[in-house]
Amino acid sequence: MARGMLTSIRRNPNLVLWPLLAVGIAGLLADLAFSAGLGALDSGLHHWLYQAALLVAASVCLVRAAIGTGDRVLWLCFGLGIGVWAGGGVYWVIALADLPPRDTPYPSFADVGYLLAYPLFYVGVLLLIRRRIRFSASTWLDGGVAALASAALLTAILEPALVGLTKGDLATVATNLAYPVGDVILLACLVAGAAVVGRGGGRAWALIGAGILAWGAADSNYLYQVATGDYVAGFGDSIWLLAALLIAAAATTRPATDTVRVDVHSIAVPVISAVTAICVLAWDHLERLGDTSVILALATLGIVVIRMAASFRENRRLFEGALDKSETDPLTGLGNRRAVARDLGRATVPGARESIFVILDLDGFKAYNDRFGHPAGDKLLRRLGHCLAVAIAPGGGTPYRLGGDEFCALVPGGEAQVPGVLLTAAKALGERGQGFEIAASSGAVVVPAEAQDATEAMRIADIRMYVEKSSRSTSRSRDIETVLTGTAVSAETELSDFRGPRRERLAVAVGRMLSFDREALAVLGRAAELHDIGKAAIPERILHKRGPLDPDEWELIRSHTTIGQRIVAGAPAMTPVAELLRSTHERWDGAGYPDGLLGEEIPFGSRVIFVCDAFEAMTEDRPYRVAVSDEVALLEILIGAGTQFDPDVVDALVEVQASA
Repeated sequence: MARGMLTSIRRNPNLVLWPLLAVGIAGLLADLAFSAGLGALDSGLHHWLYQAALLVAASVCLVRAAIGTGDRVLWLCFGLGIGVWAGGGVYWVIALADLPPRDTPYPSFADVGYLLAYPLFYVGVLLLIRRRIRFSASTWLDGGVAALASAALLTAILEPALVGLTKGDLATVATNLAYPVGDVILLACLVAGAAVVGRGGGRAWALIGAGILAWGAADSNYLYQVATGDYVAGFGDSIWLLAALLIAAAATTRPATDTVRVDVHSIAVPVISAVTAICVLAWDHLERLGDTSVILALATLGIVVIRMAASFRENRRLFEGALDKSETDPLTGLGNRRAVARDLGRATVPGARESIFVILDLDGFKAYNDRFGHPAGDKLLRRLGHCLAVAIAPGGGTPYRLGGDEFCALVPGGEAQVPGVLLTAAKALGERGQGFEIAASSGAVVVPAEAQDATEAMRIADIRMYVEKSSRSTSRSRDIETVLTGTAVSAETELSDFRGPRRERLAVAVGRMLSFDREALAVLGRAAELHDIGKAAIPERILHKRGPLDPDEWELIRSHTTIGQRIVAGAPAMTPVAELLRSTHERWDGAGYPDGLLGEEIPFGSRVIFVCDAFEAMTEDRPYRVAVSDEVALLEILIGAGTQFDPDVVDALVEVQASA
C-alpha cells in the first residue's frame, strides 16, 4: 500500500502540494484576522503562526522540486529563498522580538536570512525565463533595456526613502540600502522577463510574477515607513506572506515545455523603455534626482540604440536571405530551377568552357513516399541532395533540385568524362534498406557542344534520361512497390527482421508487474515486438554505421517512430499498437522525440517499451559498441530514472530482473 501511495504521489505531486498550500492559506487568513483585531491570539503566538505559514509556502516549492518532474532547480531556488527568509523571521522571533527597539541589534542574523532570499529569487526568475524562451541577441537586449528602464524609474521613485536609509554606521547603511537595491534588481529581472516572454509564460509565470510584485510592494512599504519613522506592524506585513503563497501556488501548475517561442522582434519593448528613460530624464530636469537614476536612464537609451542597430542588421540579413532563397530549394538547400536556368544559360554561351549537364530522376521514391510518409520522404531527399553535392564537389560540379524527385548537376568536362559523371551522380542518389531501394535514371548533354541554349540542353538531357529509364527492367521495381504498399500485417517476411522476442517478453513481464490488464498486455507485447519497424525506411549504411551520425542522419533515425506508426496504422485493428510505437522514444523529462511529451503525457505502454528497449540495447552487441552486463545496464537505467525514464517502470524492471 505504501508503495502504491508513493507511486500515486509521484505521478500527481498535487496530492501533497494542494493540502500544504491550503494550510498556508489558512495561516494567511489567520494573520489577516489578527491584524484586523478579530483574533484571540497573543502577539508571540501570532509571530510563530506567521513564520510557520511562510515555512509551509517554502515546503510547497521544495516538495515540488523533490517529487515533481521538470524545473526542479527552479523550484529549489524559490523554496530555499522563501525558506531562508522565514529562517530570518524565526531568529527574530526567538532572539529579538522581546527586546526594546533601542536594544535591538541591527544588522542581525535575521537580516542575513532576509537578504539571502534575493539571489535565490534572481536565479529562480532567470531559470523561469530561460525555460520558456530560446534567447538570441535581440532577446538579451530587450531584457536588458527593460531591466535598465525599470531600475531607473524605481530608483527615482524610491529616492526619498533612500535618503532616510543613509544614516548610521557603515554596516547599518549597507544593510539599509541592500534591501531596496535587492528589490530593484528583482523587479528589473521580472520586467525583463515580462518583456521577452510576453503572454506566453503560462500560469506559473503569472503567479510568480504576481508574487514578486507583491514582495516588492511589501518591501517598499516597509522601507518607506522605516525611513519616515511611521512603521506599524499590521496588514503591510501580510503582503510578504501573500507573496510567498502566490509563488507556492505556481509550484502546483504543470511543468512548462522547453521553450514557448523562438525569438522576439517586437518594437514595443525598446520604445516603451526609451520613453520611460526620457521621462526620468525630464523629471530630473524639473526636480533634481539622484545620479543613479540619471545614469540608468542614459544607459537605457544607449542600449536602445544598440537594439535598433541589431534589429537593422537582422532585417538586412533576413532580406538578403530571402534573395538567396529565391534561387535555393528550401528542402535540400541546393540550387533550384531558377538557379539551373541561370547557370546553364551561362554554360551554353558559344565559347564557354565545356560542361556536362546531367538530369537524374529517382526510381522507387514514389513507393517509398507512399509507404513511409512524406516527412520520411523529405528527410531522404535532403540526405540524397547532400550526397550528390559531396559526390560531384571534387570535380567542381554544382548540384540542383528541379523539384519532386528530380535532381540535376552541372560538372566541368567533355564527352570523355560523361560516363564517369553519370556513374558518380547516380551512385550518390542510390539508397537501400529493408523494404526499399532507391536508384536514379540519368541523361546527360555536353554544352555548349550539343546545345547552345538552356532550354535545348534540358530537353536533350531529359529525353536521354527517359530513354535509360524505359530500358531498365521493371520487374524488380514492381516487386518492391508491391511490398512497400502492402499493409504491415500482411508483409510478414519484412516484419520478421524487426521482431524482438526477448524485448517483447521483458516488456510483458514489466507490464504485468505494473498491473496491466490482459488487453493492455497484448497491445504492449505487439508494440514491443514491432518497436523498430520504422527503421525499414532508414538506409542500411546509417543503421549499421560505426562512426558518429551527422545531424541529417540523426534526423532520419529519429523519424523511425512516426514511420513505424504509419506502417502499423495501415491495419485498423493495430491502431492501439501504432499509437504506442509513436511515443517509444519520449523521455520522462520531456526531452524525447517526436512530440516532446512530458511525464504522464507519454502513453504508459510506450514508457515500458522505452525502458525495456534501453536495457536490451545495452545488453546486446551493436556496430558501435560491445554489450554490457545486465547489472551494469540496470545501473545505467536507475541513473536515468526520473529524467530519461519513468521511475515506476524502472522499479518494475528491477523487480522483474531480481526475480528472473
